[in-house]
Amino acid sequence: MATPTFLPPFCPLPALPQRLQQQGFAVLSSADVAQWIGCQLPDLQALQADWNHLPPDHYLKDGGRYRQRRHASFIVQGATVHPVPHRAHWQPLEYNALHGGMERWFEPIPQASLARPVWGQLLQTLGQLCTAVFSPGQTPTPWFIEAHQFRIDTTDGIGRPTPEGAHRDGVDLVAVFLVAREGVKGGETRVFEACAPAGQRFTLTQPWSLLLLDDARMIHETTPIQPEMAGGYRDTLVVTCRRSGFQDSPAAAPDA
Repeated sequence: MATPTFLPPFCPLPALPQRLQQQGFAVLSSADVAQWIGCQLPDLQALQADWNHLPPDHYLKDGGRYRQRRHASFIVQGATVHPVPHRAHWQPLEYNALHGGMERWFEPIPQASLARPVWGQLLQTLGQLCTAVFSPGQTPTPWFIEAHQFRIDTTDGIGRPTPEGAHRDGVDLVAVFLVAREGVKGGETRVFEACAPAGQRFTLTQPWSLLLLDDARMIHETTPIQPEMAGGYRDTLVVTCRRSGFQDSPAAAPDA
């Protein structure tokens, strides 16, 4: 029996901040994402070529070979975007029971990619949303932002976008952009209230559509993908925003 596919509950762009505050998550169509960021949709689509050259993720504890990724970090305050020196990605076990507690040094996103104007526009817009939702009426505070380029493929028959299962990330805002989806089935997005049984399930299929999550309130996961044709994959850009500094290993602290 085929698994039903539920359409994303797209939010009208003017209602975005209120929707995020009220229900803890919001979903935007690709056309609204481009309008929101202040670019043309082809500007975003031009980034997709970067996903064709991602190196393997060598940290998968389940022994899988299905994930490729790159990573970069920034500090965003108002209209200013500061790339920071390349650093390890680290999460506590509290938020990632599978891969938490370890420093993961992923290859950096190339500077030639980050130099595209749309990257800065995207990060500024996310910082502005964070200020509007989490610090309304205040002077823009710095947001500590990590960007992850992911490709999940089906070379070995199955790919797991969230091998850690349903989780939170230990940040304020999580943004999941679907960059591309080719030749796969599955990959259903599931979001749940952290302190209640309510939740929704839907499948992102529209390139550059976007899921936004209040990480303190919502748990999320994406179900595994399987091939519909050889070479199937699912590409995402995941951006996390945190106001109290980057999450760093205690061993990396200056006084450690």
